[in-house]
Amino acid sequence: MVVLLSLLLTACSQEPATGPEKVRWDREVCARCSMAVSDPNFSAQIRQPANQYGVSTVHKFDDIGCAVIWLKDQPWKDEAATEIWVNDYRNGKWIDARKAYYVDGKLTPMNYGLGAQSDPVDHSLDYAAASKHIMVVEEREHIHGGLHQYEN
Repeated sequence: MVVLLSLLLTACSQEPATGPEKVRWDREVCARCSMAVSDPNFSAQIRQPANQYGVSTVHKFDDIGCAVIWLKDQPWKDEAATEIWVNDYRNGKWIDARKAYYVDGKLTPMNYGLGAQSDPVDHSLDYAAASKHIMVVEEREHIHGGLHQYEN
């Protein structure tokens, strides 16, 4: 009985999980577009703030573009505990998406064209500018909901 009580108290007092989760490449799907999460250089994750039980949910994405667009509709998007992770396109390491630098002209899974990296380079974008870039690409090139831009 003492052991069980001790385990329960330990579980209740633990801090909520943080950071990105391991990805099962080609076995998990993007939370927004349902495509396979398959490229370890261009994927993203969003960790939702912990619920009342201390459990935080991680949502995985095949492209930072899907993550940014999906996040804008979440009621908790601006909470400090919301984490956004993206792969450094050069080595696949996870980095904080809000601290990353984005370079355009990359071939990404959903064609938003941004590669994230941990250090700045000439003409790199910060997270806010990258988010604006993503919205422009979405408006200009991506058609969702079954309607095609050339139909009358």
